[in-house]
Amino acid sequence: MVELKTEREIERMRAAGRVVARALAAVRAAARPGASLLELDAVAREVLREAGAESPFLGYRPEFAPVPFPGVICASVNDAIVHGVPDGRRLRDGDLLSVDCGAKLDGWVGDAAVSFAVGRARPADLRLIRTAEAALAAGIEQARPGKRIGDIAHAVARVCRGAGYGIPDGFGGHGVGRSMHEDPGVPNEGPAGRGMRLRAGMVLAIEPMVIGGGGDDYVTDGDGWTLRTVDGSRAAHAEHTVAITPAGPRVLTA
Repeated sequence: MVELKTEREIERMRAAGRVVARALAAVRAAARPGASLLELDAVAREVLREAGAESPFLGYRPEFAPVPFPGVICASVNDAIVHGVPDGRRLRDGDLLSVDCGAKLDGWVGDAAVSFAVGRARPADLRLIRTAEAALAAGIEQARPGKRIGDIAHAVARVCRGAGYGIPDGFGGHGVGRSMHEDPGVPNEGPAGRGMRLRAGMVLAIEPMVIGGGGDDYVTDGDGWTLRTVDGSRAAHAEHTVAITPAGPRVLTA
């Protein structure tokens, strides 16, 4: 069931979104060669603590997961697409890092992700990251009353496929509100003009994921969480929480 949010509730989600934005900025600033993923997780934890926010990631355990998620960020390096578990791995110069973070503040959730190069960037990685960001922007542009879920999915896929990249099958965005995952699902590929009609008050997490090798297949690590490309190619992930308003899309995690 899709719950429409009031203007006041959207403002409260915006407050949570600002915490997410601060956490992602702090993690990005700390993500230098030699830093460990656990150290980055600690940086995000401190931002949440200072804001009086909780993590919707920490302890989260969907049906597919063998154990609850142990961190407040997902830290996915190089060929990891999403859901990377923060551990003692240390970043190296030239790594491609995707960081996903959420915050729950006063009962409302914000969720966003960013990808960036650590140290010296490979040109191919920069193109991959720019494509994920462009796909996100294209999806956000479609988040307007009267449009349909398929319009978002089609816009995202058009950018990703047009660049020659793959899209992990079965993964996409979702509704956000009092919980991190609410209805409706927001696919990253599909036909325009199809699916649920969008209404003012809906809040969606739009999150393109792109695979550099062009394939759509993935494998799951032994940790039961981390999704990796089958061919070892690199991947990027971009996400914002977006409110659909009468005036158009409003990004809550900017």
